[in-house]
Amino acid sequence: MGKAQKNKTVGRAEMSGVERLGLRVSAMINSPRAQDRCAALIHRMEADQDADWEEVMSRIAETDGVSMVFQDDGGVLLEWEAPTDEDRVLELGEVEALEVEEAPF
Repeated sequence: MGKAQKNKTVGRAEMSGVERLGLRVSAMINSPRAQDRCAALIHRMEADQDADWEEVMSRIAETDGVSMVFQDDGGVLLEWEAPTDEDRVLELGEVEALEVEEAPF
């Protein structure tokens, strides 16, 4: 291993179990199929530590508009309502295209 590559490895911080699990769950929730269905089935892997799993599940439970259905096999079905037009995030071009009303004062 060259000196330059060795330095890159030293500078990289290890992810915690909660961070790894959070990224996996986030990827599952943000997948096109889950977004289309407004649901994602999260499976617990053998490598997931109890404390990490509980931490991530408690954070999800605190999220408004998300329901959790615990499965017999240890997985969790997450369901949420499709965002309405009021909930939609506007892109910059869309914001510029909105009509600006004069302030009444």
